[in-house]
Amino acid sequence: MAFLDILHLALRNLRQAKLRAGLTAMGVIVGVAVIVTMVSFGLGLQRNLLARFKALDLFNEISVFGQSLSSLASAGLDRSRGDGDRRGPRGRPDKAPTRMLDDAAIAEISKIPGVAYVEPNISLWIYMRANGRVQTSTAAGATIPNASSQFQQFVAGKMIGSPTANEVVVSERFTRDFGFEKPADAIGKTVEFLAPEKDEKSGQTSNRPPAPADEEGPTNFFGIPLDDGDSNTSREQGIAARAFRIAGVMSTEIKEGPGQGGFRGLLPPASIYVPLPAAKEWAKEHRGPMSKVALALARGSGQLTEGQAEGYDSAIVRVTNPAMLTEVRKHLTEAGFGSFSIVDQLDQIRTVFLILDSVLGLLGGISLLVASFGIANTMIMSILERTREIGIMKAIGAEDREIKLIFFVEAAVIGVTGGILGTLMAWGIDGVANRLAYRFILKPQNASFIDFFSLPPYLSLGAILFALVISILAALYPASRAARIDPVKALRHD
Repeated sequence: MAFLDILHLALRNLRQAKLRAGLTAMGVIVGVAVIVTMVSFGLGLQRNLLARFKALDLFNEISVFGQSLSSLASAGLDRSRGDGDRRGPRGRPDKAPTRMLDDAAIAEISKIPGVAYVEPNISLWIYMRANGRVQTSTAAGATIPNASSQFQQFVAGKMIGSPTANEVVVSERFTRDFGFEKPADAIGKTVEFLAPEKDEKSGQTSNRPPAPADEEGPTNFFGIPLDDGDSNTSREQGIAARAFRIAGVMSTEIKEGPGQGGFRGLLPPASIYVPLPAAKEWAKEHRGPMSKVALALARGSGQLTEGQAEGYDSAIVRVTNPAMLTEVRKHLTEAGFGSFSIVDQLDQIRTVFLILDSVLGLLGGISLLVASFGIANTMIMSILERTREIGIMKAIGAEDREIKLIFFVEAAVIGVTGGILGTLMAWGIDGVANRLAYRFILKPQNASFIDFFSLPPYLSLGAILFALVISILAALYPASRAARIDPVKALRHD
C-alpha cells in the first residue's frame, strides 16, 4: 500500500470521527500552548536581562582593583574574621591584588593590547553648597578628555573643558536636590565643596578669611549651617571651601529601552564630577578620620613609605571589543591586580535560567502528557469501531506493518495539527499578556513597553516536533493491538 493511500485512509478515518478527533487535538493544542508560553517567558526574562546589561554598557568594561589603603594598613594583622577590604556593589575582585593601583600602574594597564582607556575611581562624600543650599552628596573624579559612556549625553551644557579647568559636570538629580527649576538653570552657576579647616599646627589654613569674632550665626556643624535655607555667605569660621563652575548637566540615567532606570557603565554613579587632579587634591587635603588612621598604620608598618602616595582603590578598564575581555583580564592577573566583570556572573545567570526553563517546560510537559492519554484513548476506540474493517484489510492482503502505519499516521496528524495550533495559541497568549502587562503595570509607572516573552523559531519547531513524538508514542499500543487482530474473528465481529 502506497504511503499516499495510507495518508488518505488516515484522514478519512479522522473525518468520520470529527468530534472525538477534535477533542483529542484540543488536548495537544493546550499542552503545546502551555509549554511554549512558559518556556518563552523564561527565554524572555533571559533576553531582557542580557539586553539590559548591554544597554547599560556592562560588557565592555572591567573593574580593576589594587591594594587599598585599608588593606595596606591591616597587612600582617590577624584577618581571620574577615578581609576588612569591603568593595562596593559593583563587584568583588576575582583575586586579592598584590600591587597598588597608582598612576604608574594606570599607565601600564592602558598599554595592554585591547584596552581603550582606563578611568581611575575616586569617590568623595562631602558637603556641597549651591543655589543657596547646603547638602551632603557624592562627588567623583573624571579624566579629561573622557570617552566613558557616562559623559556622552548632556541635557544642558557640555563636558569639562580641560584637566586644569575649575569646572564640574553634575547629574540631573543634583539640579533637583539643589532647587534648580530646570537643568539649564544650573549652567554657569557655582558649587562649593566644604570641609573643616585644617588646624594651625598643620601649616594649612582655609582659603577663605575667618568671620569677625562678634558675628554670630545659627547652630552649625564645623561652621556649616544645618538648615537648607539662605546660606549664601562667603565668610564662615573654620570652613575650607573650593568653588567650581557648573559646565554641564549629564543625562546619567537611561530613560527608555532595556536599560531604563539604570546607570551606564561600571563606574559608580555620583552627583557631581570634577577633574581627576582636583578630586585627588581634595581627597588628600581633607582626609576623614578613618583614612588618616589607615594612612598612619600603613606608614608605620612599612607598607607605605613616607614619600609614597597611596594608589586608587579601583579603576574602570574599557576594552575595544568584548571579545578581548578574557585576554585583558589575564594580563591584569599576571600584573598582580584583581578584576571584576559582569561576564563573571553570566555563567551563573545562564545556569539559573536553564533551571527555570526546565521547570517551566516540565510543568507544560505534564499537560502534554495528559493529552497523550487522550490520543491513546482515541486510537483504542477507533480500533473497537473499525475491527471488521481491519479484518477485511488483512484478509485482502494488508500487512501488519501497514495496519500499524495507518494508526501512526492518524496520531501524527493529530500531533502536528495540535502542535501548530498550540504554537499559534501561545503566540496569541504572549501578545495579550504583553499588552495587559504594559497597560496595567508598566504604563502607570511611566515605563516603556517590554516584551516579556521570547518565541524564537527553534522553540516553535521544537514544540511541534515534541507534540509529534508524543503522539506517535501514544499510538504505539493501539497500533500494535490493531496489528494483532485475527482477521477471521474480525470478519465475524458485529
